[in-house]
Amino acid sequence: MASAALAAAGLHQPQEEAKSAMRKPEKTAAPSRISRHIKPLGMRVLVRILRGEDRTESGLFLPPGAKERLQEALYGEVLEVARAESDEPEDGLGTNISGIPCGSRILFPKSAGTAVPWDEGLRLLEVKDVLATVEEVDLEHAH
Repeated sequence: MASAALAAAGLHQPQEEAKSAMRKPEKTAAPSRISRHIKPLGMRVLVRILRGEDRTESGLFLPPGAKERLQEALYGEVLEVARAESDEPEDGLGTNISGIPCGSRILFPKSAGTAVPWDEGLRLLEVKDVLATVEEVDLEHAH
């Protein structure tokens, strides 16, 4: 009689439903590859850390992480910037409000920013943490 009252109240599962709830979930096919687009908010930029060579000028091999331990700053490329939303569709992505152009090479403290969980080579930085922009010049073509 008590089970009839529980079933009427929706608190009692029939025996078959209870067994199916205890079964391990069936494995589904692996999810298809996904693409993530990060849009920095506030005065932030998305940076890909550019790693230097793993050899010294004299040719000695540096183990992973050895070079970074000695560095105070990291070198990176700005992949995405904070943008103001635009009401007009022809503006495309919106206006860059960060003050740092997309594609710029920058220097920033190695302790600055937030690492992106799924890619250790990406970091979100506040604009105030950018130490400098770096302009690369090809010496062979410079006059």
